[in-house]
Amino acid sequence: MGLERYISELMYRYNCVVVPGFGAFLTEQKSAVIHESTNTFYPPVKTVSFNQQLLSNDGLLVSYAAEAQNISFEEMLGQVNEIVAEWKAELKKGGQLQLADIGTLWFSSENKIQFQPSGNVNYLTSSFGMSSFVSAPVTREVLKEEVSQLEESIPLAFTPEKRETLTLRPYLKYAAVALIALTLGVTGFQFYKSNANNQQLAREEAQEQVSKRIQEATFFDAQPLELPTITLKTSKKEAAEKRMHHIIAGAFRYRTNADRKIEELKQKGYNPSYIGTNPFGLYLVAYDSFTDSNKALMALREIKLTQKDAWLKSSH
Repeated sequence: MGLERYISELMYRYNCVVVPGFGAFLTEQKSAVIHESTNTFYPPVKTVSFNQQLLSNDGLLVSYAAEAQNISFEEMLGQVNEIVAEWKAELKKGGQLQLADIGTLWFSSENKIQFQPSGNVNYLTSSFGMSSFVSAPVTREVLKEEVSQLEESIPLAFTPEKRETLTLRPYLKYAAVALIALTLGVTGFQFYKSNANNQQLAREEAQEQVSKRIQEATFFDAQPLELPTITLKTSKKEAAEKRMHHIIAGAFRYRTNADRKIEELKQKGYNPSYIGTNPFGLYLVAYDSFTDSNKALMALREIKLTQKDAWLKSSH
């Protein structure tokens, strides 16, 4: 029958699987582990242990196996008892009981069942697909300390030729800087002078053109033309009368549904109408529309006695 297969399947979902008359297999979740000596990373797991004291039948294993084999509970319980008797006989002979994907059981010198989990299967479903791996150790070089040690152990010696070269370099650097500054100064002065002369010539030419235009201009003394004044009168009452107040019955994604709603409201005695779409593209249907805001509010109160979703929309 392979009773250990049903035990293994149940341990994915339960922390305790009791084999009636034999003992219980327990699982406990443990966090991920890193072994510093071997640099090995282990994912979170469910460790398996065995308790010989838990013998009472809780019905979990027998019910699960009976449903899997499509037999009755009593018949399955009889088969489990037979398997348990075979397991105990094997252990009393001094042999080891190998349960696939679970572990190995044997009797100790004190006549107690010992258990060693197999470790081949991780019963923690959240760690499915994860396995242990070894990471190469990270080595860090302390360059500063190495350089300090080198400076202390190897003194720096300068030859006369190197000292002479080092002495001349600052003067060459300053001379180069002075030469660049002088060149830039002369060039900048010439550019400024040339630019100033060009600006002066442009101003003189513009002034000459303006004087010529003023001398050639002719002015006429004419009276300004008076335009008739038009006064528009718009009263607040006329502006208010242009606004329409609609009592909304619903908004529909399809026009056919909006038309069906209009026919339904007509049969109920309303004066419905289709008033276009809203910014979301939904078709709006109104119970009725009014130009008088007071009448619209009175009608809305009456409609909301039976239709809680009705609301008022005002537009030009």
